[in-house]
Amino acid sequence: MVELILGPQPGQRPDLSNPQEAYLHMVRRKRVYGGIILVVFVALMASGFQIAEHRNAGSFLDGLAQLDDFPAEVLHEGWANRANVPALFVEFLPSLLETVNIAAVSTLVGCIFGAVLALLSTRGLARWPSLVMVFRRISDALRAIPEVVIALVLVFILGGGPVPAVIAIGLHTMGAMGKLFSEVAENADLKPVEGLTSVGATWGQKMWLGILPQVAPNWLSYALLRFEINVRASAILGFVGEGGIGHDLKLAMQWGQGSYDQVVAIFILLFMTIFLIDQLSGHYRNRLVKGH
Repeated sequence: MVELILGPQPGQRPDLSNPQEAYLHMVRRKRVYGGIILVVFVALMASGFQIAEHRNAGSFLDGLAQLDDFPAEVLHEGWANRANVPALFVEFLPSLLETVNIAAVSTLVGCIFGAVLALLSTRGLARWPSLVMVFRRISDALRAIPEVVIALVLVFILGGGPVPAVIAIGLHTMGAMGKLFSEVAENADLKPVEGLTSVGATWGQKMWLGILPQVAPNWLSYALLRFEINVRASAILGFVGEGGIGHDLKLAMQWGQGSYDQVVAIFILLFMTIFLIDQLSGHYRNRLVKGH
């Protein structure tokens, strides 16, 4: 046990030809590396907290005592005006449908273009093998930029509304799905492709008949999961003027006291919608991947 932790006596080298000593040497080396990584991680966390605390407008630790003040105020007013909540559900339902539509359209467009990008960036399947790295970098760039950043730029160009939100979420979805779809396509069996090549099929025919039937269940599963994410993203983009229920939530929170029952109603609507979508997409993902 002592040698396992501290190693052999000073001046001695482990005999790596001995399986037992080689194994102990490997374990010690892993523990040393693990300890170094842990120390570096703790140091980075401590220094990062100190920087954040220094740049924060107020003291984070002092503000912890007030952390529940705003939620408590919202819940108190929402409970006091709970009789208004059903009517508010009806009032905000069109905005909720707009949010879901933004997520659905952006998911559909992003997944279609992401599938093309994935096939063009998959080794062994790419139409132009020399451009595989170019298409991969395009995918990296699209998913590296957050939706809210793209949306803020598009607001200045196109103005507020659902169109900039669809474009912003669709571009990010295209990059993310391009990466995930490509990983699935890399594990596809190439024998059908070889058979289609032998009879003179085009690249599109080989992808459509040889690859898509194999990857379709996993691709659809990823698309459904992405749809859940995009519903949340489209709600968040409402805060930057992109319409939908997120915009109504922003206005209700800006009005402050007297409108917190609207905040509660919107949060309940969002929770119920995301829960329903999660349950339905989870059910269909299991059927697509596992067959039940």
